[in-house]
Amino acid sequence: MNNESKAPEPEFIDHQEIEQNIGLLDRTTSWFWWNTVGMSVLLFVALVALCVPHAPESDAPVIVGGLLVVMLISNGYTLHRQHQFKLFRKRLGEHMQVTIQQRMRADKFYGLAILDPLTGLYNRRFGEESLQKEITRAERNNYDLAVIAMDLDYFKEINDQLGHAAGDLVLKEFSRHLRRAIRACDVPIRLGGDEFLIVLPECPKENLHIILSRLKPFEVMINRRKITVGYSRGKAQYQVGDTPQTIIQRADKSLYAEKAARGRSAVVH
Repeated sequence: MNNESKAPEPEFIDHQEIEQNIGLLDRTTSWFWWNTVGMSVLLFVALVALCVPHAPESDAPVIVGGLLVVMLISNGYTLHRQHQFKLFRKRLGEHMQVTIQQRMRADKFYGLAILDPLTGLYNRRFGEESLQKEITRAERNNYDLAVIAMDLDYFKEINDQLGHAAGDLVLKEFSRHLRRAIRACDVPIRLGGDEFLIVLPECPKENLHIILSRLKPFEVMINRRKITVGYSRGKAQYQVGDTPQTIIQRADKSLYAEKAARGRSAVVH
């Protein structure tokens, strides 16, 4: 790719430089305020000197003239500072814009690091870290914690019969249903392939059925063909001494037991 076609990268803006610029902005604003006060005092003195009766040989006109010259010079310098202030404000705005772009890029890179690019769910690494944190929190505060393991039924057959694009569409649709079914505090994770895990903080055992009742089979239209996709689910509740591996193993065991009890379904019409 031709390097000339690439958009220029914004220069890096140090936070210390921004703080220095803000400090300069504060000092410049303060200077304008005190300059205005000083000019007001000088103008008042000049007016008083003009209004007070004085002898013909008095030096009052000279004093007033001197004050007016000082005010004229000061105002000229103020105009110069105002021009500098305008340029500085423009530069500070540019710095802030670069900072915003840097933050947006950092957020983007962070999203790439923790999200599965296909489904938008959290990836395995972030999910395992989140589960470990929730286990630590449950141990420390005696909170309830549950996990749900899920996989799609006959996902391999969908890929083989209809192609990987169809499989990707099924995964995206499932992920959309999953996000709608869980709570805002829950952590939906794609472990890989068609395997998923949901971490449910502060979720007692008796409330798990509410989440499970929302996770129902769904239909997807692919090339005018209707696919009804089901999935198997396994749940596990946190027990004292659990690790991420042990609680996931119990959820997997529950999932396999459900598979054996009811079979799996993926119907293509």
